[in-house]
Amino acid sequence: MLSRHLLGRRAASCSAFVAGAALLVACGSPMSSSSPTTTTTQPVVLCPLTGTPAPGGAIPERPALVMKVDNYGLGPAPNGARPQSGLDAADVIFEEQVEGSITRYAAVFQCRQAPGLVGPIRSARVIDIGILSELDSPLLVHVGGIVPVINRIDASTIRNVDLGSFANLDVYPPGRNAPYDTYTHTSWVWAQYKSRNTPPAPIFTYSKFPHGGRPATQIHLDWSYTSDIYWRWSKQSGAWKRYYNVASAGTPVIEPDVLANGVQNQVQNVVVQVVHITYGPWLENFQGGLEVRAKIADNSGRAYIFRNGRMIAGRWTHRSLTSRTIFTDAAGKVITLEPGRTWVEIFPDIDPVSVTFPAPRRR
Repeated sequence: MLSRHLLGRRAASCSAFVAGAALLVACGSPMSSSSPTTTTTQPVVLCPLTGTPAPGGAIPERPALVMKVDNYGLGPAPNGARPQSGLDAADVIFEEQVEGSITRYAAVFQCRQAPGLVGPIRSARVIDIGILSELDSPLLVHVGGIVPVINRIDASTIRNVDLGSFANLDVYPPGRNAPYDTYTHTSWVWAQYKSRNTPPAPIFTYSKFPHGGRPATQIHLDWSYTSDIYWRWSKQSGAWKRYYNVASAGTPVIEPDVLANGVQNQVQNVVVQVVHITYGPWLENFQGGLEVRAKIADNSGRAYIFRNGRMIAGRWTHRSLTSRTIFTDAAGKVITLEPGRTWVEIFPDIDPVSVTFPAPRRR
């Protein structure tokens, strides 16, 4: 995108912009005998998954790295997954439903500064294939999975990185009990796969200026009693901040979703991608929990995009398995996101998407 520089009436008639290179040719001062000068401004290199300037002006030569992070929240550590580590350094986070209406994260790292430990890492699910295949052969870091799921991951474009096969990548921090005790470093995994050095293509379209939509202050997504989620717009921080209802019943008790380093989960964009969930035929645990499935490739559905304190309702469309998901508004125009981090909620169509809108201003 080209910017228009205000150069004054004298200069306005003799300046030109060249697309892509942002070349500005400016007139010399009439009081000077020097010849006109040329100033070249290099285009800004943007991270593919955030649309923000790449650190050091270059996109890291590495693939998207996806960590399957647990979100079981019935109790704090060591008897639950929360608080997690490393999520605040992810470019994109996908939240998916697994058995028992528990949610799990697919946290995508590529361009931003590598975090410390990430975890706790848990097992893969078949739904990961439909969600992550648009990332150009990402590395999927997990701890195990049932045989039918692993076979399908191996047959896909996703690189299967099972920490059970890489003891040198595992970290078991104190104060954590199994199965919430397996962590790793993104830098260690990338080092293990140095030959894979191709960054992913962008999966979203970005713009600093939203179009359409209406002001919104809160999103409520009640997955289950363990994952009753609220997103609230913070104008001060320019981000959607994440909260949980921690009450088991009755009046909600809403608390910030805070990571192990004390940082509250927050992003510039929240995308609610409504999907149809089915179950089975495979068992995922000894309690009889069935594998959760969702058809994403060659499908479409409702979508709600939240950015800059606004909600834009539309649809998502995903064609082939490895193509990107396209989000469009009611007029068929592509919905742009705010440059920054994005959290995608792969939300079941049987549950309501509850949005709070500010009261109209009195005139």
